[in-house]
Amino acid sequence: MVDDLDEWRTLISCILQKDPLFEVACEAPDGLKAVQMAEEAEPAVVLLDIRLPKLNGIEAARRIQKVSPETKIVFVSGECDPDIVKATLEVGAHAYVFKPDAPRELLTALCSVVRGQRFVSSGLSSYGFLNVT
Repeated sequence: MVDDLDEWRTLISCILQKDPLFEVACEAPDGLKAVQMAEEAEPAVVLLDIRLPKLNGIEAARRIQKVSPETKIVFVSGECDPDIVKATLEVGAHAYVFKPDAPRELLTALCSVVRGQRFVSSGLSSYGFLNVT
C-alpha cells in the first residue's frame, strides 16, 4: 500500500481487514520506496496513490511492473481528471478506485482484479470508463 498520508493508509488497512483474503504486507510513503519494496516482496497487488513524493504513482507503476511483472496495480486516488485515470489504465493498472468511493468499493475492486477483471470506480462512470473482464 502506497500513500503519503498515514491516516489514509490506516483507513485502507481497516477496509482490508474486513476480508480475510487481503492483508497489508508492507506500506510505503513514496513512489521510490514502493518500487524498492515491490522488487523485494513481489506482492500480488500494489495499491498506489498518484500524487506521491519522490516518484509519482504512474511512474512508480511503470517501474513496479518492470521489477515485479506479476504484480497487479490498483490506483486509489483522489484524482478524478479523466485524462489521469486514462493514463493509469494505459500504464497497465488493473483498477482505479476514486478515494471518496474507496470505503464501499475497494474490496469489490480488489476481488475484480483477483478474478482478472478491470475495475473503475462508479464515481467516474460519467467519464465513460467501463469495467471489463
